[in-house]
Order: sequence, then C-alpha cells, then structure tokens
Amino acid sequence: QVQLVESGGGLVQPGGSLRFSCVASESIFTIYTMAWYRQAPGKQRELVAIITSDDNTNYASSVKGRFTISRDNVKNTMYLQMNSLKPEDTAVYYCHAIRSLPPHLKYWGQGTQVTVSS
Repeated sequence: QVQLVESGGGLVQPGGSLRFSCVASESIFTIYTMAWYRQAPGKQRELVAIITSDDNTNYASSVKGRFTISRDNVKNTMYLQMNSLKPEDTAVYYCHAIRSLPPHLKYWGQGTQVTVSS
C-alpha cells in the first residue's frame, strides 16, 4: 500500500506563490503517473497537472503558465509550484498516483487546503 503525504498548503494573498510537496512511501515515480487534483467547495474534483513516468507534463487550461509540476525520483517527492495565485485557485489539493502498467493501482493523498484571499 503506497502512502502519499502532501504538505505546503495555507493562506496566501492573490498574486502570491505556494509550493506543494507530495512524498510517496515507496519509490514509485518511474512506474506511476503522478498528478495533482483539486476540489473547491461545491464543485467536482478536477485535474490540475499531471506528470507521466517518462516526464511528460500537462496542465489544466486554468493553471497553464502559472503552475509547474515536477518530481524528484531520488526523494520520492512530487512538487507543484503555484505562482500568480487567484481566489479561484482556492481548493483542497490532492496528490494522486496511478500505476502506468496493469494493474492500474491508484492512490490518493489526504489533501491540503489552499486559500487565496486578501
């Protein structure tokens, strides 16, 4: 059972920056696609950014150019650098992992709150 632990959330003013970390309990990044999701109050969980096992990345249009997903395979840690934050970025952010090959095992982190407000 892989465990994912996020950290780095908090309160930030519009235009500010935050960086999330997601630490995996095992060395999985080379065989798992990793992603960040978020869920705002009253809304469905949505994909924010994704990084594949061969380092391809993709972003939701709402965050493209502002957020950067990356990972450190040695530290078993994935990051989400968030710049130019907007109030609409307020949400609980979740780390997600899915095994690239069968069986497509899936894991979620516990979530971390981000509030963008002046």
